[in-house]
Amino acid sequence: MSSAIPLNVGIVRSAGVDADAPKRVLLAEPRGYCAGVDRAVVTVEKALEKHGAPIYVRKEIVHNRHVVETLRDRGVIFVDETDEVPEGALVVFSAHGVSPAVHESAAERNLHTIDATCPLVTKVHQEAKRFARDDFDILLIGHEGHEEVEGTAGEAPDHVQLVDGPDAVDAITVRDENKVIWLSQTTLSVDETMETVHRLRAKFPNLQDPPSDDICYATSNRQTAVKAMAPACDLVIVVGSRNSSNSVRLVEVALTAGAGAAHLVDYAREVDPAWFEGVRTIGLTSGASVPEILVEGVLEMLAQHGFGEVQPVTTANETLVFSLPRELRTARS
Repeated sequence: MSSAIPLNVGIVRSAGVDADAPKRVLLAEPRGYCAGVDRAVVTVEKALEKHGAPIYVRKEIVHNRHVVETLRDRGVIFVDETDEVPEGALVVFSAHGVSPAVHESAAERNLHTIDATCPLVTKVHQEAKRFARDDFDILLIGHEGHEEVEGTAGEAPDHVQLVDGPDAVDAITVRDENKVIWLSQTTLSVDETMETVHRLRAKFPNLQDPPSDDICYATSNRQTAVKAMAPACDLVIVVGSRNSSNSVRLVEVALTAGAGAAHLVDYAREVDPAWFEGVRTIGLTSGASVPEILVEGVLEMLAQHGFGEVQPVTTANETLVFSLPRELRTARS
């Protein structure tokens, strides 16, 4: 059985102790691949078709274990830095973006590069460069050590300060409180980011906002869908990898929005049937770097445990598509 449930309409939590209540799955829409991830994965696939294996990718092309393992099986070699790539070879930069120093390092080794950086991440890079040229202090909200943060900060290292959550605000100092702007990593929790901005603005009343939202549409949309279904869910399962910021955020959003429990899994085999005790309604979603085949695997597993009724919870329709990097555009069918 399948029926669509629009935002905030007709979703009520079933009584977990009522053995007669039907078991069901609320399936979040949208979920899974965003336009930037699709572009990055297709970039590597087309590069393999055009140039043959092996090709090199700096870092993980996207933060998903299944995607990385599948591409590795096809001849992709993932490296941490460009100095691990043989001189003159082809290297693809991941969807998370890289700093100018990485581009310079690749040029010094005569590497052929294809940049699969998500265009929405590139937009944040351009904002950082623009406001650095205007001598602003740039407060970059994000997670320390994340590749996207390292790439953005690398665009203007003398102007960027990392703000890793609301509790980091107290330690921030600026040169001129009239020339301060905040930017953000694209895959953060919308609510936590706004809490951080609220604290920053309390400290720096003239804090400027970015020209447009930095948190990407897909991250925001997936969080909205989870918020819509979480209050009705005894359990929410998020399909995604543990190094995927947007996937981890979905677990946090589900719990904050009222889910009885929430867990992150890469594969259906990681779902523990013990989680189902007393559960009648399960919410299911996936991070923006997760192929749909992994969600299908979880749905099959849930059906085997009696959760065969699937009701989509649709909060947005996504139609955005990004062009491939120019080196590969003629290769896309």
